[in-house]
Amino acid sequence: MAGTRRSFERGHRPKFLVVVDGTPESGRALRFAARRCARTGASLLMLGVAEPPDNFEWIGVGEALREEAREEAETRLAAARAEAASAAPIIVPEEAVRIGDKAEVIRALIEEDEDISFLVLAAGTGASGPGPLVTALAASANASFPVPVVIVPGDLGDASIDALAG
Repeated sequence: MAGTRRSFERGHRPKFLVVVDGTPESGRALRFAARRCARTGASLLMLGVAEPPDNFEWIGVGEALREEAREEAETRLAAARAEAASAAPIIVPEEAVRIGDKAEVIRALIEEDEDISFLVLAAGTGASGPGPLVTALAASANASFPVPVVIVPGDLGDASIDALAG
């Protein structure tokens, strides 16, 4: 379990964590978080998770797949940086790229960074449910999850998000 959050102590600021995975819902979560950060003076941390297949044992193939997945995550973060600037020009987001299972990587990053105050996700809009990330985190989030999770409805437009987030 994470230690005490330090977001409001001297030398610290609250941070909104957004997972940037290229889905339409991650764009909704990013807009909400960027606007909320601009309104509250919080920081924005964008996380790109590289999820390479982990069952390759051929020499060099597994490493090449991991590197390719990392490059894709970095490309998604570059696009997200532009989206965040469009939503809230005063925000300069932090960026992190991690390799592994999204739910595990998110929890580990929250454990590492005592300033993360909120995890912002957006629900999927398809008939298959809220989306794999929301579903995975809902299954693993229990009374010991270290921060509140904000779930933005995935079908909200920019104007609605802006009105809600500030």
